[in-house]
Amino acid sequence: MTLCMIVMLMFALFADESETDSGESDVSGSDGDDTFWISWFCNLRGNEFFCEVDDEYIQDDFNLCGLSSQVPYYDYALDLILDVNTSLGDTLTEEQNDLVESAAEMLYGLIHVRYILTTKGMAAMLEKYKNYDFGRCPRVYCCGQPCLPVGQSDIPRLSAVKIYCPKCEDIYYPRSKYQGNIDSAYFGTTFPHLFLMTYGNLKPQKPTQSYTPRVFGFKLHKP
Repeated sequence: MTLCMIVMLMFALFADESETDSGESDVSGSDGDDTFWISWFCNLRGNEFFCEVDDEYIQDDFNLCGLSSQVPYYDYALDLILDVNTSLGDTLTEEQNDLVESAAEMLYGLIHVRYILTTKGMAAMLEKYKNYDFGRCPRVYCCGQPCLPVGQSDIPRLSAVKIYCPKCEDIYYPRSKYQGNIDSAYFGTTFPHLFLMTYGNLKPQKPTQSYTPRVFGFKLHKP
């Protein structure tokens, strides 16, 4: 092997090591960027309906009025949502930490239902609506109309979230079983209707077609 070939081989090996090192650093950097609890929670499978609530909104005590009495481990849950590093969590047992994580999900949901009624919250939900993140109406004559999340109750633990079609004005189960497990109180009974009042240009016309049952081509008479 000539000296030139040896030098070229050494440069190639060095380049491979450099690329490997840089790749590893990129991966670790991306992991570091994903440590924020709110982003992590909203990106979980099944949580596509949630938008990311601004930290400023959560840090305003006025916006959280009354929630401390509804959520267990409220202070721990709030610190977890805001990524506040405290040593208090070290005193909790593993079971208690699990309860705090569950409480954080509940607290975020109850904050979320308030946030999406604000100007910023609706703007965030508008982007998700345009991207069909809430799914489409399963009704044939609605022609794939994008839907909005809606709750049948504003009280937690009474029902699961549904999707509302602005065209036929009916509600349906989400297609994903994971989305179907979300508490309806995290979106509430008001959101889709206030959303369509705010963005009136998005309100579609009602469908003019409906399905007609037939037997051998003849319409069935109503009994």
